[in-house]
Amino acid sequence: MPQPPEAPDAPEELVGPLARGLDVLRVMAAGPEVRHRPGDLARTTGLARSTVDRVATTLVRLGILRAEGRDLLLAPGAAGLGNAYLASCGLPELLGPHAVALADALDESVSVAVPDGDGVRFLAQATRRRAMAISFRTGDLLPAERCAPGALFAAGWDTADVERWRARRSKDPLDTGFPSVPPRPAAPPSEEAETAFLDRVREARETGLAVDDQLIEPGLLAVALPVRGPDGAVVCAVSVVSHTSRHSAASLTEQALPPLRRAVTAMERALAEPEPAEAAPAGPAPAPGSELKEELGSGFLQSLARGLDVLRAFGSVRGPARLSELARLTGLPRATARRSLITLRRLGYVREEPDGFLVLPRVLELGYARLSGLSLPEIATPHLVALVLRVHESASVAVLDGDDIRYVARVAGTRIMHIDITVGTRLPAYATSMGRVLLGALPGAERAARLGRITPEALTPHTVTTHEGLDEAVATTAARGYGWVEQELEEGLRSLAVAVTDGTGRVVAAVNVALHAGRATPEESLAALLPPLRETAAQISADLSAVGRFSRVPSA
Repeated sequence: MPQPPEAPDAPEELVGPLARGLDVLRVMAAGPEVRHRPGDLARTTGLARSTVDRVATTLVRLGILRAEGRDLLLAPGAAGLGNAYLASCGLPELLGPHAVALADALDESVSVAVPDGDGVRFLAQATRRRAMAISFRTGDLLPAERCAPGALFAAGWDTADVERWRARRSKDPLDTGFPSVPPRPAAPPSEEAETAFLDRVREARETGLAVDDQLIEPGLLAVALPVRGPDGAVVCAVSVVSHTSRHSAASLTEQALPPLRRAVTAMERALAEPEPAEAAPAGPAPAPGSELKEELGSGFLQSLARGLDVLRAFGSVRGPARLSELARLTGLPRATARRSLITLRRLGYVREEPDGFLVLPRVLELGYARLSGLSLPEIATPHLVALVLRVHESASVAVLDGDDIRYVARVAGTRIMHIDITVGTRLPAYATSMGRVLLGALPGAERAARLGRITPEALTPHTVTTHEGLDEAVATTAARGYGWVEQELEEGLRSLAVAVTDGTGRVVAAVNVALHAGRATPEESLAALLPPLRETAAQISADLSAVGRFSRVPSA
């Protein structure tokens, strides 16, 4: 993607640490590598190694990066940057339900995308579960010429836009700068490819629709329509996506177009309706560095932390935000917030408009696509590793699966005698600490129905085997906020568990520590294990909230 034109700001107004921090994030999010070494980041960005070290230290403290030995990885906290754009534009919340309804009606995948320079950025998706699945991650970027929405967006390009597109194609003819699409095996003849795309653009301008007949990759088909805002400008595009084993381009268009048009009408109506004041998302928590530089040490870049505060603050405002509003949300002086906005504008993440500053979809390039594909086990495992190192006992995460729990993540302890359970293991919920936490979190009627059909069996002499006893054990678990099972599943096995929640506060999983009952008294175990276990659950829940705010997090 070409760099945006630079704004004529005085160099002293720019926030260098913020710009350098975003450089590091862009490099970490681009390409196939998940792990990065500071030395490699220094070579790729052209920054001094000491600068990269200070940037990395700051981003790790902010929960945006994670350090594993000498490696750096994107942490779920980085999703908060992309969430700011998604909340500010409002499109996933307003249009997502209509996309889901359209996908259900057609039994085909549906996506919502916005223009981003001369590319197309995906914001929302409703997919079908098939062996041949069609899916892009939220935040993925495609070249305009290789997908149906691109022709719709290019229909509004001016001469300068076309020239920037030509320059990008000339510089990157194999589309290596777009990791979400298969690279071209060979560059197509320039004039032929340009003519083909511009012809599709003219057709889209005349007909108001665009078709992708295997432009992204062989077998993939799509038909797309634009969605316009109240002022008539194209806001986004909606695509119905299928493949050649189900349709031809013509048959997909014929079948999908009528319901697609109805869905677009409903979407445009949703965009035109005024939102209630209470619909604005909650403001972001201030970054740890905003006032605590002294506590965090000289390696912490306070100006980087403050700039990211400003970027996240856009998530509390639907549409353009004024400088005074962003300063209030972040608790920063106006001059400090203004310098961050100037830097973000210069880098192409923010645009200034008559009624304020608008955050742009380019923010999603800061790792959102990679993070939006994380599963619950991938989010939880680093926290389990830290917990096991802290308490020296095995730790696990499980979900409710029928009347059982199913282990989805696990880290074994290092003791000679440890609990031998693997991911995928199913155990009866009634006899496990995680099961009782999950059963206790069910709504009253569902909990009663579930417990009513469970017939507890005596797995050990300590197992609760009556319906009344099980009801009481689950109710006690819900009331005190943790599950405790003492040798009920297996003799000698003690387990303590607490709930893991998503961004809405709904309990979606449980995390536990399991140990041999002979290592300590119950009182000693509870005092030693419950506080770190609760901290771990809170950390997993926070990461789930960040990643899952606009993307579905699979449990396995």
